[in-house]
Amino acid sequence: MPDFKFSTRTDWELSSNRLNEELERLRSQKIDLIDLTESNPTRCGFQYPETIVNALADPANLTYAPDSKGMLQARQEVARYAAGGTLDPESIVLTSSTSEAYAFLLRLLVNPGERVLIGKPSYPLFQYLIELNDAEYDFYPMTFNGTWQIDFDALEDLVNFDTRVLILVNPNNPTGSYISVDELKRLNAFCREHKLAIISDEVFYDYRLDDRADGVSLLGNKDVLTFVLGGLSKSLAMPQMKMSWILASGPERDVKEALNRLEIIADTFLSVNTPVQNALGSWFAMQNSIQGPIAERVRRNYQTIRDWAQRESIECLPSQGGWYAVLRIPEATNEEEWIIDLLKKKHVCVHPGYFFDFEEEGHIVLSLLPKEKRMEAGLQKIAEHIKG
Repeated sequence: MPDFKFSTRTDWELSSNRLNEELERLRSQKIDLIDLTESNPTRCGFQYPETIVNALADPANLTYAPDSKGMLQARQEVARYAAGGTLDPESIVLTSSTSEAYAFLLRLLVNPGERVLIGKPSYPLFQYLIELNDAEYDFYPMTFNGTWQIDFDALEDLVNFDTRVLILVNPNNPTGSYISVDELKRLNAFCREHKLAIISDEVFYDYRLDDRADGVSLLGNKDVLTFVLGGLSKSLAMPQMKMSWILASGPERDVKEALNRLEIIADTFLSVNTPVQNALGSWFAMQNSIQGPIAERVRRNYQTIRDWAQRESIECLPSQGGWYAVLRIPEATNEEEWIIDLLKKKHVCVHPGYFFDFEEEGHIVLSLLPKEKRMEAGLQKIAEHIKG
Protein backbone atom coordinates (compact mmCIF):
# COMPACT_ATOMS: atom_id res chain seq x y z
CA MET A 1 0.00 0.00 0.00
CA PRO A 2 1.31 3.49 -0.85
CA ASP A 3 2.03 5.94 1.96
CA PHE A 4 0.37 8.84 0.14
CA LYS A 5 -3.40 9.20 0.42
CA PHE A 6 -4.77 9.65 -3.09
CA SER A 7 -8.17 11.08 -4.01
CA THR A 8 -11.11 8.71 -3.63
CA ARG A 9 -12.31 9.60 -7.14
CA THR A 10 -9.48 7.41 -8.48
CA ASP A 11 -10.14 4.41 -6.24
CA TRP A 12 -10.49 1.98 -9.15
CA GLU A 13 -9.39 -1.61 -9.47
CA LEU A 14 -6.04 -1.17 -11.23
CA SER A 15 -4.93 -4.79 -11.57
CA SER A 16 -4.89 -6.35 -15.03
CA ASN A 17 -7.73 -8.74 -15.89
CA ARG A 18 -7.15 -12.30 -17.07
CA LEU A 19 -8.00 -11.52 -20.69
CA ASN A 20 -5.40 -8.75 -20.90
CA GLU A 21 -2.83 -10.93 -19.16
CA GLU A 22 -3.33 -13.69 -21.74
CA LEU A 23 -3.11 -11.16 -24.56
CA GLU A 24 0.19 -9.83 -23.23
CA ARG A 25 1.54 -13.36 -22.81
CA LEU A 26 0.77 -14.27 -26.42
CA ARG A 27 2.12 -10.99 -27.77
CA SER A 28 5.35 -11.43 -25.83
CA GLN A 29 5.76 -14.77 -27.63
CA LYS A 30 5.30 -13.01 -31.03
CA ILE A 31 2.26 -15.16 -31.80
CA ASP A 32 0.17 -13.91 -34.73
CA LEU A 33 -3.19 -12.92 -33.27
CA ILE A 34 -6.38 -12.20 -35.17
CA ASP A 35 -7.55 -9.14 -33.28
CA LEU A 36 -11.25 -8.62 -33.93
CA THR A 37 -11.39 -5.88 -31.29
CA GLU A 38 -9.20 -3.38 -33.19
CA SER A 39 -11.04 -0.04 -33.31
CA ASN A 40 -8.13 2.26 -34.21
CA PRO A 41 -8.65 3.02 -37.92
CA THR A 42 -5.02 4.10 -38.36
CA ARG A 43 -3.98 0.49 -37.66
CA CYS A 44 -6.46 -1.16 -40.01
CA GLY A 45 -4.78 -0.71 -43.38
CA PHE A 46 -6.76 2.22 -44.76
CA GLN A 47 -4.99 4.49 -47.25
CA TYR A 48 -5.19 8.11 -46.09
CA PRO A 49 -4.69 11.01 -48.53
CA GLU A 50 -1.08 12.23 -48.37
CA THR A 51 -2.37 15.81 -48.44
CA ILE A 52 -3.55 15.42 -44.83
CA VAL A 53 -0.02 16.22 -43.71
CA ASN A 54 0.34 19.09 -46.17
CA ALA A 55 -2.51 20.92 -44.47
CA LEU A 56 -0.39 21.21 -41.32
CA ALA A 57 2.25 23.31 -43.08
CA ASP A 58 0.22 26.52 -42.96
CA PRO A 59 2.47 29.47 -41.85
CA ALA A 60 -0.48 30.72 -39.79
CA ASN A 61 0.35 27.93 -37.34
CA LEU A 62 3.25 30.05 -36.09
CA THR A 63 0.79 32.62 -34.69
CA TYR A 64 -1.16 31.95 -31.51
CA ALA A 65 -4.53 33.72 -31.45
CA PRO A 66 -6.62 31.75 -28.97
CA ASP A 67 -10.41 31.78 -28.95
CA SER A 68 -12.05 30.13 -25.97
CA LYS A 69 -14.73 28.35 -28.04
CA GLY A 70 -12.28 27.60 -30.84
CA MET A 71 -11.22 29.70 -33.82
CA LEU A 72 -14.20 31.08 -35.72
CA GLN A 73 -13.05 29.67 -39.05
CA ALA A 74 -12.77 26.19 -37.49
CA ARG A 75 -16.24 26.45 -35.96
CA GLN A 76 -17.59 27.54 -39.33
CA GLU A 77 -16.06 24.44 -40.89
CA VAL A 78 -17.71 22.25 -38.25
CA ALA A 79 -21.03 24.02 -38.93
CA ARG A 80 -20.70 23.24 -42.64
CA TYR A 81 -19.78 19.64 -41.96
CA ALA A 82 -22.51 19.02 -39.39
CA ALA A 83 -25.41 20.94 -40.90
CA GLY A 84 -24.44 22.25 -44.30
CA GLY A 85 -23.66 25.67 -42.86
CA THR A 86 -27.11 26.24 -41.36
CA LEU A 87 -25.79 25.91 -37.80
CA ASP A 88 -24.72 29.06 -35.96
CA PRO A 89 -20.96 28.78 -35.29
CA GLU A 90 -21.56 30.59 -32.00
CA SER A 91 -23.44 27.52 -30.76
CA ILE A 92 -20.31 25.39 -31.22
CA VAL A 93 -17.51 24.78 -28.72
CA LEU A 94 -14.37 22.93 -29.82
CA THR A 95 -12.51 20.56 -27.51
CA SER A 96 -9.43 18.34 -27.86
CA SER A 97 -11.46 15.12 -27.56
CA THR A 98 -14.94 13.78 -26.92
CA SER A 99 -13.80 12.82 -23.43
CA GLU A 100 -12.88 16.44 -22.76
CA ALA A 101 -16.26 17.51 -24.16
CA TYR A 102 -17.93 15.23 -21.60
CA ALA A 103 -15.77 16.69 -18.84
CA PHE A 104 -16.75 20.24 -19.82
CA LEU A 105 -20.44 19.35 -19.93
CA LEU A 106 -20.41 17.46 -16.65
CA ARG A 107 -18.77 20.49 -15.00
CA LEU A 108 -21.42 22.69 -16.60
CA LEU A 109 -24.50 20.63 -15.77
CA VAL A 110 -23.87 18.47 -12.70
CA ASN A 111 -23.00 19.39 -9.13
CA PRO A 112 -20.93 16.99 -6.99
CA GLY A 113 -23.11 14.05 -5.94
CA GLU A 114 -25.80 14.66 -8.56
CA ARG A 115 -26.71 11.96 -11.03
CA VAL A 116 -26.30 11.14 -14.70
CA LEU A 117 -28.30 8.49 -16.57
CA ILE A 118 -26.34 6.20 -18.92
CA GLY A 119 -27.75 3.65 -21.36
CA LYS A 120 -27.00 -0.03 -20.88
CA PRO A 121 -25.45 -1.77 -22.78
CA SER A 122 -23.02 0.94 -23.78
CA TYR A 123 -19.36 1.92 -23.83
CA PRO A 124 -17.72 1.66 -20.36
CA LEU A 125 -15.80 4.96 -20.52
CA PHE A 126 -18.68 6.94 -19.03
CA GLN A 127 -18.32 5.61 -15.51
CA TYR A 128 -14.75 6.90 -15.29
CA LEU A 129 -15.60 10.30 -16.74
CA ILE A 130 -18.52 10.76 -14.37
CA GLU A 131 -16.57 9.67 -11.30
CA LEU A 132 -13.66 11.95 -12.21
CA ASN A 133 -16.14 14.83 -12.22
CA ASP A 134 -17.49 13.90 -8.76
CA ALA A 135 -20.93 12.86 -9.99
CA GLU A 136 -22.99 9.69 -9.62
CA TYR A 137 -24.71 7.59 -12.27
CA ASP A 138 -27.52 5.13 -12.89
CA PHE A 139 -28.00 2.82 -15.87
CA TYR A 140 -31.21 2.96 -17.87
CA PRO A 141 -31.74 -0.28 -19.79
CA MET A 142 -31.95 -0.68 -23.54
CA THR A 143 -34.28 -3.60 -24.28
CA PHE A 144 -34.01 -5.89 -27.30
CA ASN A 145 -37.10 -7.20 -29.04
CA GLY A 146 -35.92 -7.51 -32.62
CA THR A 147 -34.60 -3.94 -32.31
CA TRP A 148 -33.01 -2.03 -29.44
CA GLN A 149 -35.18 0.53 -27.68
CA ILE A 150 -35.02 2.69 -24.56
CA ASP A 151 -36.95 1.16 -21.65
CA PHE A 152 -38.97 4.24 -20.71
CA ASP A 153 -40.75 2.52 -17.82
CA ALA A 154 -37.40 1.73 -16.20
CA LEU A 155 -36.18 5.23 -17.00
CA GLU A 156 -39.12 6.73 -15.15
CA ASP A 157 -38.29 4.67 -12.06
CA LEU A 158 -34.66 5.84 -12.06
CA VAL A 159 -35.08 9.60 -12.18
CA ASN A 160 -35.12 11.57 -8.93
CA PHE A 161 -34.49 15.09 -7.62
CA ASP A 162 -30.71 14.73 -8.08
CA THR A 163 -30.86 13.54 -11.70
CA ARG A 164 -29.53 16.21 -14.05
CA VAL A 165 -28.39 14.69 -17.36
CA LEU A 166 -29.22 11.82 -19.69
CA ILE A 167 -26.47 10.52 -21.99
CA LEU A 168 -27.59 9.04 -25.28
CA VAL A 169 -25.17 7.33 -27.67
CA ASN A 170 -26.63 7.64 -31.17
CA PRO A 171 -26.00 5.16 -32.69
CA ASN A 172 -25.32 3.14 -29.59
CA ASN A 173 -21.92 1.58 -29.12
CA PRO A 174 -21.89 -1.43 -29.48
CA THR A 175 -25.52 -2.28 -30.36
CA GLY A 176 -25.57 0.10 -33.35
CA SER A 177 -29.11 1.33 -32.65
CA TYR A 178 -30.15 4.87 -33.59
CA ILE A 179 -32.87 6.67 -31.67
CA SER A 180 -36.08 6.69 -33.71
CA VAL A 181 -38.35 9.66 -34.40
CA ASP A 182 -41.00 8.36 -31.99
CA GLU A 183 -38.43 7.61 -29.28
CA LEU A 184 -37.01 11.12 -29.55
CA LYS A 185 -40.46 12.66 -29.09
CA ARG A 186 -40.96 10.56 -25.99
CA LEU A 187 -37.45 11.30 -24.70
CA ASN A 188 -37.94 15.04 -25.13
CA ALA A 189 -41.21 14.90 -23.20
CA PHE A 190 -39.53 12.91 -20.43
CA CYS A 191 -36.58 15.31 -20.17
CA ARG A 192 -38.83 18.39 -20.21
CA GLU A 193 -40.93 16.94 -17.40
CA HIS A 194 -37.89 16.14 -15.24
CA LYS A 195 -35.76 19.14 -16.28
CA LEU A 196 -32.93 17.03 -17.68
CA ALA A 197 -30.35 18.03 -20.26
CA ILE A 198 -29.41 15.57 -23.03
CA ILE A 199 -25.89 14.77 -24.18
CA SER A 200 -26.14 12.95 -27.53
CA ASP A 201 -22.89 11.26 -28.51
CA GLU A 202 -23.08 11.00 -32.31
CA VAL A 203 -19.48 10.20 -33.18
CA PHE A 204 -20.55 7.15 -35.24
CA TYR A 205 -23.58 8.84 -36.82
CA ASP A 206 -22.19 8.89 -40.39
CA TYR A 207 -21.58 5.14 -40.50
CA ARG A 208 -24.99 3.64 -41.30
CA LEU A 209 -25.21 -0.10 -41.81
CA ASP A 210 -28.93 -0.05 -42.62
CA ASP A 211 -30.23 2.74 -44.85
CA ARG A 212 -33.80 1.84 -43.88
CA ALA A 213 -33.21 2.61 -40.21
CA ASP A 214 -35.62 5.13 -38.70
CA GLY A 215 -32.78 6.96 -36.98
CA VAL A 216 -32.48 10.69 -36.36
CA SER A 217 -29.84 13.08 -35.07
CA LEU A 218 -30.47 15.39 -32.11
CA LEU A 219 -28.69 18.18 -33.95
CA GLY A 220 -30.83 21.30 -33.58
CA ASN A 221 -33.12 19.64 -31.01
CA LYS A 222 -35.13 22.58 -29.62
CA ASP A 223 -37.34 20.91 -27.03
CA VAL A 224 -34.76 20.56 -24.23
CA LEU A 225 -31.20 21.70 -23.59
CA THR A 226 -29.20 19.38 -25.87
CA PHE A 227 -25.52 18.92 -26.64
CA VAL A 228 -24.53 16.84 -29.67
CA LEU A 229 -20.96 15.54 -29.69
CA GLY A 230 -18.78 14.67 -32.67
CA GLY A 231 -15.11 14.60 -33.57
CA LEU A 232 -12.31 13.85 -35.99
CA SER A 233 -11.63 10.51 -34.32
CA LYS A 234 -14.59 8.88 -36.09
CA SER A 235 -15.84 11.47 -38.60
CA LEU A 236 -12.50 11.53 -40.46
CA ALA A 237 -10.94 8.48 -38.76
CA MET A 238 -8.10 10.61 -37.40
CA PRO A 239 -7.97 10.03 -33.63
CA GLN A 240 -4.39 11.31 -33.52
CA MET A 241 -5.44 14.82 -34.62
CA LYS A 242 -7.36 15.43 -31.38
CA MET A 243 -10.37 17.61 -32.07
CA SER A 244 -14.02 17.21 -31.13
CA TRP A 245 -17.00 19.53 -30.91
CA ILE A 246 -20.04 20.33 -28.83
CA LEU A 247 -23.13 21.51 -30.75
CA ALA A 248 -25.62 23.19 -28.41
CA SER A 249 -29.36 23.59 -28.99
CA GLY A 250 -32.58 23.88 -27.01
CA PRO A 251 -34.67 26.68 -25.49
CA GLU A 252 -32.99 29.98 -26.39
CA ARG A 253 -32.39 31.28 -22.88
CA ASP A 254 -30.97 27.96 -21.68
CA VAL A 255 -28.63 27.70 -24.67
CA LYS A 256 -27.39 31.27 -24.23
CA GLU A 257 -26.59 30.72 -20.56
CA ALA A 258 -25.01 27.34 -21.26
CA LEU A 259 -22.71 28.77 -23.92
CA ASN A 260 -21.68 31.69 -21.70
CA ARG A 261 -20.65 29.25 -18.99
CA LEU A 262 -19.05 26.79 -21.42
CA GLU A 263 -16.96 29.59 -22.84
CA ILE A 264 -15.43 30.22 -19.42
CA ILE A 265 -14.75 26.51 -18.91
CA ALA A 266 -13.12 26.26 -22.34
CA ASP A 267 -11.12 29.43 -21.78
CA THR A 268 -9.69 27.89 -18.61
CA PHE A 269 -8.14 25.05 -20.64
CA LEU A 270 -7.61 26.40 -24.20
CA SER A 271 -6.74 22.86 -25.20
CA VAL A 272 -7.47 22.80 -28.95
CA ASN A 273 -4.28 23.23 -30.94
CA THR A 274 -3.89 25.80 -33.71
CA PRO A 275 -2.55 23.57 -36.56
CA VAL A 276 -5.57 21.25 -36.43
CA GLN A 277 -7.99 24.17 -36.45
CA ASN A 278 -6.26 25.71 -39.47
CA ALA A 279 -6.26 22.38 -41.32
CA LEU A 280 -9.90 21.59 -40.67
CA GLY A 281 -11.30 22.99 -43.92
CA SER A 282 -8.81 21.01 -46.01
CA TRP A 283 -9.52 17.85 -44.08
CA PHE A 284 -13.30 18.10 -44.30
CA ALA A 285 -12.89 18.42 -48.09
CA MET A 286 -11.42 14.90 -47.96
CA GLN A 287 -14.45 13.48 -46.12
CA ASN A 288 -15.67 11.24 -48.94
CA SER A 289 -12.24 9.81 -49.73
CA ILE A 290 -11.65 8.99 -46.04
CA GLN A 291 -15.12 7.93 -44.92
CA GLY A 292 -15.97 6.04 -48.12
CA PRO A 293 -13.53 3.13 -47.78
CA ILE A 294 -14.25 2.79 -44.05
CA ALA A 295 -18.02 2.80 -44.56
CA GLU A 296 -17.64 0.24 -47.35
CA ARG A 297 -15.49 -2.07 -45.22
CA VAL A 298 -17.70 -1.96 -42.13
CA ARG A 299 -20.74 -2.72 -44.29
CA ARG A 300 -19.01 -5.63 -46.03
CA ASN A 301 -17.70 -7.02 -42.75
CA TYR A 302 -21.12 -6.70 -41.16
CA GLN A 303 -22.72 -8.58 -44.05
CA THR A 304 -19.98 -11.22 -43.88
CA ILE A 305 -20.69 -11.70 -40.17
CA ARG A 306 -24.45 -11.93 -40.78
CA ASP A 307 -24.01 -14.51 -43.57
CA TRP A 308 -21.54 -16.51 -41.48
CA ALA A 309 -23.83 -16.39 -38.43
CA GLN A 310 -26.76 -17.68 -40.47
CA ARG A 311 -24.70 -20.60 -41.81
CA GLU A 312 -23.45 -21.44 -38.32
CA SER A 313 -26.87 -21.00 -36.65
CA ILE A 314 -25.53 -18.20 -34.47
CA GLU A 315 -27.50 -15.07 -33.68
CA CYS A 316 -26.08 -11.81 -35.00
CA LEU A 317 -28.05 -9.03 -33.36
CA PRO A 318 -29.24 -6.46 -35.91
CA SER A 319 -27.24 -3.23 -36.04
CA GLN A 320 -28.14 0.02 -37.78
CA GLY A 321 -24.84 1.87 -37.61
CA GLY A 322 -21.36 2.19 -36.16
CA TRP A 323 -18.22 0.02 -36.17
CA TYR A 324 -19.33 -3.03 -34.14
CA ALA A 325 -21.32 -6.24 -34.40
CA VAL A 326 -22.79 -8.23 -31.51
CA LEU A 327 -23.11 -12.01 -31.54
CA ARG A 328 -25.01 -14.16 -29.09
CA ILE A 329 -23.10 -17.41 -28.44
CA PRO A 330 -25.18 -19.90 -26.39
CA GLU A 331 -22.04 -21.96 -25.66
CA ALA A 332 -20.40 -18.98 -23.93
CA THR A 333 -22.21 -19.49 -20.65
CA ASN A 334 -19.15 -17.99 -18.95
CA GLU A 335 -18.00 -15.27 -21.33
CA GLU A 336 -14.62 -14.65 -19.80
CA GLU A 337 -13.62 -18.32 -19.71
CA TRP A 338 -14.93 -18.91 -23.24
CA ILE A 339 -13.12 -15.88 -24.70
CA ILE A 340 -9.84 -16.66 -22.92
CA ASP A 341 -10.09 -20.22 -24.21
CA LEU A 342 -10.71 -18.87 -27.74
CA LEU A 343 -7.65 -16.69 -27.39
CA LYS A 344 -5.44 -19.50 -26.08
CA LYS A 345 -6.51 -22.17 -28.58
CA LYS A 346 -7.37 -20.20 -31.72
CA HIS A 347 -5.44 -16.95 -31.16
CA VAL A 348 -8.52 -14.84 -31.88
CA CYS A 349 -9.35 -11.86 -29.69
CA VAL A 350 -12.94 -10.61 -29.24
CA HIS A 351 -14.65 -8.37 -26.70
CA PRO A 352 -16.77 -9.99 -23.99
CA GLY A 353 -20.31 -8.68 -23.65
CA TYR A 354 -19.78 -7.76 -20.00
CA PHE A 355 -17.25 -5.16 -21.12
CA PHE A 356 -20.25 -3.23 -22.47
CA ASP A 357 -22.53 -4.12 -19.54
CA PHE A 358 -24.72 -6.67 -21.29
CA GLU A 359 -26.79 -8.16 -18.50
CA GLU A 360 -26.83 -11.72 -19.83
CA GLU A 361 -23.82 -13.95 -20.47
CA GLY A 362 -23.16 -15.24 -23.95
CA HIS A 363 -22.47 -12.07 -25.95
CA ILE A 364 -19.31 -11.26 -27.87
CA VAL A 365 -18.57 -7.98 -29.65
CA LEU A 366 -16.51 -7.68 -32.85
CA SER A 367 -15.03 -4.58 -34.45
CA LEU A 368 -16.00 -4.13 -38.11
CA LEU A 369 -12.73 -2.36 -39.00
CA PRO A 370 -10.28 -5.27 -39.57
CA LYS A 371 -9.42 -6.22 -43.14
CA GLU A 372 -11.97 -8.57 -44.71
CA LYS A 373 -9.58 -11.54 -44.98
CA ARG A 374 -8.69 -11.25 -41.30
CA MET A 375 -12.37 -11.06 -40.41
CA GLU A 376 -13.15 -14.19 -42.45
CA ALA A 377 -10.24 -16.07 -40.89
CA GLY A 378 -11.29 -15.03 -37.41
CA LEU A 379 -14.88 -16.09 -37.95
CA GLN A 380 -13.76 -19.50 -39.20
CA LYS A 381 -11.72 -20.02 -36.03
CA ILE A 382 -14.65 -18.90 -33.86
CA ALA A 383 -16.83 -21.49 -35.60
CA GLU A 384 -14.22 -24.17 -34.93
CA HIS A 385 -14.08 -23.14 -31.28
CA ILE A 386 -17.85 -23.35 -30.92
CA LYS A 387 -17.89 -26.84 -32.42
CA GLY A 388 -15.08 -27.90 -30.08
